[in-house]
Amino acid sequence: MQRSIYIRPLGIYAARGGAGPAGELQEIWSGLPLAGGPLAFTALEIMERAPGRTLKRTIGLGDFMERDWGRHTLSAADLFEEIRAPRARLAGLSLDRPRIMGIVNVTPDSFSDGGLHDRAEVAVAHGLKLAEEGADILDIGGESTRPGSDTVAVEDELRRVIPVIEGLRAKTDKLISIDTRKSEVMRSAAQAGADILNDVSALTHDPRSLEVAAESGLPVILMHAQGDPKTMNDNPQYSDVVLDVFDFLESRIRACVEAGIPKARLVADPGIGFGKHLHHNVAVLNATSLYHGLGVPVLLGASRKKLIGQLCNVEDPRARVPGSIAAALHSIAQGVQIVRVHDVAETRQAIAVWEAAAAGSEAVAG
Repeated sequence: MQRSIYIRPLGIYAARGGAGPAGELQEIWSGLPLAGGPLAFTALEIMERAPGRTLKRTIGLGDFMERDWGRHTLSAADLFEEIRAPRARLAGLSLDRPRIMGIVNVTPDSFSDGGLHDRAEVAVAHGLKLAEEGADILDIGGESTRPGSDTVAVEDELRRVIPVIEGLRAKTDKLISIDTRKSEVMRSAAQAGADILNDVSALTHDPRSLEVAAESGLPVILMHAQGDPKTMNDNPQYSDVVLDVFDFLESRIRACVEAGIPKARLVADPGIGFGKHLHHNVAVLNATSLYHGLGVPVLLGASRKKLIGQLCNVEDPRARVPGSIAAALHSIAQGVQIVRVHDVAETRQAIAVWEAAAAGSEAVAG
């Protein structure tokens, strides 16, 4: 089902202790809390689909509140409530501040660090290092989904990731997520101690994924991707990439709820680099705050990705750390609750400075 109207929060600023609770409308002139978190928004961009184009206009909160937008399922009023509603804890982790997901690739061929951590003991050590540097979540992946990559057999993926999950579970209380498209890997990872399922196909690749995810009782990260990793960046096509990504994620959230996965256990990821060319990625980064209208936490992963190399003429993914931090801070300034990164220590330091500067208090940093 495609929407005809979308709303994106604008004028976002740090409002720790400044804006009132989401249910109090007396604060509409100074800002309302964004997703119940530490940021507030002061205006809205209204987007409407029209033949061959997207109509956009900006209005203040007061003007929005005075209009009758209707109360039907796909109304602007419902989107507004989703934007304001506080987000549930993620596997017990509060989302009252930006959270960091550290990447642990147990693969020989990932685009940035393939082969560096493809032995269990090395991957466990790397995960523990990321935890010490400030990662809130450790994301374990045994199949590269970089553009052009081939599918990995279930047996090979299990052999790569399960010893790492078991090793980390025995040594850290940090949350562990399993980055996989396969239901069998999801089930085995959950049994081994994983706390979160992270699927780049939004539970569409494997016909049994929805059922297994529901049975696991674990939170699920749903990512947008157009096509399979092998061919997804050959010729991606969109009517409006920002809105099309929203529609896809909203449909997957609906499918999960219908399958028995509560909305409070879902996270949305717009999928930077997955079936998107440079102009698509930049458009999604620019409009990331739109995805708060999905009513779930938002995760963004741009770490070391190709768009940074394209924008800055940097071929080596490991030399893209400054661009990665810029993308992370940009998304956090739009209210993104989780950033997925390779370089945890550098990102944690940047976020601490951003938090202090945005709030005007050193008490919020760290």
